Amino acid sequence: MAVDFSQTLIVAISATALFDLTHIEAKYAELVKEDEATAIKRFREYMQAHENEPLAAGTGYPLIKALLNLNKYQDNKAYHDESPFVEVVIVSKSTPDMGIQILNAIRSHGLGITRSAFVSGASVTEYIDDFDVDLFLTTNQEDAQKVADARVCACAILDATPIDVSELDTEQLRIAFDGDAVLFDEASELVFQQHGLQAFHHYENEKMNLPMDKGPYADFLIKLSKLQSKLPAYDEVDQNPIRIALVTARNAPADMRAIKTLRAWGVSVDVAFFLGGLNKTRVLQTFAPHIFFDDHVKHIHAARSHVPSAHVPYHSTSLLNELTKAPLKSKVFQPVAKRKRRKS
Repeated sequence: MAVDFSQTLIVAISATALFDLTHIEAKYAELVKEDEATAIKRFREYMQAHENEPLAAGTGYPLIKALLNLNKYQDNKAYHDESPFVEVVIVSKSTPDMGIQILNAIRSHGLGITRSAFVSGASVTEYIDDFDVDLFLTTNQEDAQKVADARVCACAILDATPIDVSELDTEQLRIAFDGDAVLFDEASELVFQQHGLQAFHHYENEKMNLPMDKGPYADFLIKLSKLQSKLPAYDEVDQNPIRIALVTARNAPADMRAIKTLRAWGVSVDVAFFLGGLNKTRVLQTFAPHIFFDDHVKHIHAARSHVPSAHVPYHSTSLLNELTKAPLKSKVFQPVAKRKRRKS
């Protein structure tokens, strides 16, 4: 009998986002450079010889650990359901045979991941919709763009740099979202980019009571919020299973419309920061999310040295691609000890 996942939050993540596979990718590149004709055969032999070696955590690991941790609440009869609260699917361009090291790593890390897809070099994006995912996390920019263009799920680009997972406790899931072109549609952002801040504020003030249309991450937020409502709530906020933040460059008079839009969707975020153009990094360091979603490259550049950050690509046909064009550069993740969250 098929399992009903309609109420389950389903996340797909690439193997390169979940684990640090940079040394494996470097080994393959080395073998290709030595002799391209025999590289695949020798790489397969290398992977078989090392399939029992452990893999370090990747940038997406703390997020997945915290998400899967939510399933423990189903042990409570009040929250019992046949389907899990969260389901994670790992996807890889590896062959099934060479993917054994990844499966071993899932077991050794104690991750409750039971579904996987190994596609032997094919595009993983062709199979994402088959798993009915709500969120797709990948380190491959091309794959992320294809998913965004298909509008089949939320998608993100994660820095592949490994992180010190001890810097983020996984007992409480914390996710931070930007607003325009992420949670909300891009109409307001287009006004700002084309006509400036004054026109943007006038536009938002005029439409204060008119909810914005959904952006690419709206349905993910709504489903996450519904899951949050099923879980216990405590007076001590650090004990609550989920904390959701809106971190936006909006400020008065554009703040009101954002709150009213979330209310219209039946969503109440835990914290909201209307920064009016201030750098988002300090607020993000304090909130310490397992992931921060933003469409602006400059915000990703600033934040990714301190918190796991994901760039939300625009649809290929969006005018914002030309209006905000800037290269996305890699930057090493450096945890900030003084902002360290508690570990349970």
